Amino acid sequence: MDDKQIATAVPGWFRPLAGLALLWQAFGCYMYLTQIGADPAGLPLDQRAMWDATPSWMIAAYAVAVWVGLVGAGLLLLRRRLAVPLLLISVIAVVVQFSGLLLVPALRQITPSDALAMPIIIFVVAYGIYHLATLARKRGWLR
Repeated sequence: MDDKQIATAVPGWFRPLAGLALLWQAFGCYMYLTQIGADPAGLPLDQRAMWDATPSWMIAAYAVAVWVGLVGAGLLLLRRRLAVPLLLISVIAVVVQFSGLLLVPALRQITPSDALAMPIIIFVVAYGIYHLATLARKRGWLR
């Protein structure tokens, strides 16, 4: 299919799914604000160790992933083409953020293997939202 294809009618499931994407991204923003607003001194020792081992570039990638993702999901709900590149940036930021779990030796050593499930779920959902946006673009649902 070509991007210049004639717009077709938007299916009824698109808006609710785009709304869920917006809620997901808003929850990510809430979790980000909760994390950066937390007092590390009040955390349990294992969580404090992870806090101390987390480099600032991971926190920055987290911010980009959720805030750009929120704007992208909002634009997707409004059926705007700018949603596609913004959601791609969000997915890339998710990959950068969670790559630290493998690339930072101090973090890799203290992260339990069962803690890797959530990053995988977050990546799959972020990619799914991006895929929805690319589908909407290809089908002519975005302006």
